Parts: sequence; structure tokens; C-alpha cells
Amino acid sequence: MLKKQILVFLLMMIFTVKSSYSQCAMCKAVVENGDVSMAEGVNNGITYLMVFPYLLIGILFYVIYRYKKKAKN
Repeated sequence: MLKKQILVFLLMMIFTVKSSYSQCAMCKAVVENGDVSMAEGVNNGITYLMVFPYLLIGILFYVIYRYKKKAKN
């Protein structure tokens, strides 16, 4: 049963790659038509936007850890 689920998951990942690859046409157009500083700006913006979800998840796990540690005492 687990092997079948893994196979279905892998097949779904393979067949959805093209649609997920082509989601950001505007970013691609800016990078292709712009200069190096524009490409660096887009990369910095993506990095900036990517930091906040990881921070929120880290804070959530820290709060859960602290709550469970207090519950043990």
C-alpha cells in the first residue's frame, strides 16, 4: 500500500512540474530583458519574501516546544 502511494506521489510530481515551472512569467521576463542588477534585485526580493514563512514556522515550533516543556514540569 505504501509503495503504491509513493508511486502515485512521484507520478503526480513528474506531471505537474511543467505547470509549476511556468507560474512566474513576469519575473522571467524581467530577468531575461533586464541587466544584472535587475536579476539581483529579483533574487533578493524572492529571498526576502522567503524568510518570513520560515521565521513564522520557527517561532511556532519554539512556542510548541516551550509549552510542552512547561507541561512536563
